Amino acid sequence: MAVKPTKAQKKTQYDEKLCRMLDEFSQILVVVADNVGSTQLQNIRRGLRGESAVLMGKNTMMKRSIKLHAERTSNKALYNLIPLLVGNVGLIFTKGDLKEVREEISKYKVGAPARVGLVAPVDVVVPPGNTGLDPSQTAFFQVLNIPTKINKGTVEIVTPVELINKGDKVGSSEAALLAKLGIRPFSYGLVVSSVYDNGSVFSPEVLDLTEDDLIGKFAAGVSMVASLSLAVSFPTLAAAPHMFVNAYKNVLAVAVTSEYSYPQAEIVKEYLKDPSKFAVAAAPVVAAKSGGGATAAKVEEKKDEPEEESDDDFVCSLFD
Repeated sequence: MAVKPTKAQKKTQYDEKLCRMLDEFSQILVVVADNVGSTQLQNIRRGLRGESAVLMGKNTMMKRSIKLHAERTSNKALYNLIPLLVGNVGLIFTKGDLKEVREEISKYKVGAPARVGLVAPVDVVVPPGNTGLDPSQTAFFQVLNIPTKINKGTVEIVTPVELINKGDKVGSSEAALLAKLGIRPFSYGLVVSSVYDNGSVFSPEVLDLTEDDLIGKFAAGVSMVASLSLAVSFPTLAAAPHMFVNAYKNVLAVAVTSEYSYPQAEIVKEYLKDPSKFAVAAAPVVAAKSGGGATAAKVEEKKDEPEEESDDDFVCSLFD
């Protein structure tokens, strides 16, 4: 007959298991296990078997083991896990892709009835339609101010009704009505609250970011750096192109308003002396956009002729 381990031996075994996982895995998902049953948890363990392992336990025991292990191994990054162990939580150690592991966990949510006293995680809306209940059950609907009518000997809900708002406690009348209607409005499962990755701790929303989101955020950051650099006249790589263009504009403005000149400025001065040249230069562009016949033909005839350099070409030539 096998001898059952004592309480002290169980603690020692748990500590050894947790420390072994901390050494083996560098990625950890901290999950909230409220209203999760043992059968549901067993299915999650089975679904994650291979690259991931689920470990539940008392918060005080986990904090103690992590703290002692961090001191023994001099791995101070593990201290970041301790503040996350609050409430009914567990740890999922994984070597796989964090986003894929979280998606796998979300597959094991189970529908649950609205029990009295529970805090609603979502809004509960009773849809319109025939309930199948006999007219003697109208008292439930009257208490909850739900408009009904009798149709073919059964109670029918006329309009959709928001029965419970998110964050409200479920009352006895609401729970009884939902049970009679056979509605299981809530679903429970492991919910990822925090992510630990090689010492870094971040929100699970970060896992939803795509490459386009990252590029957009990076571009916004570069734009802010460039704007700040231009405002304080501090040169940075992001602001350098704008600074060169602004410098060229200043030099060109000085040349236009004074006798100082250089080859590129001479062309600009000619345009200013004879504004009609602006119209001539803009005509090919307008024709290309509109697809006009006569103007397009003239542009086709002149396509072999050398084009005059534009002001933008002068700016670009500064960087060549």
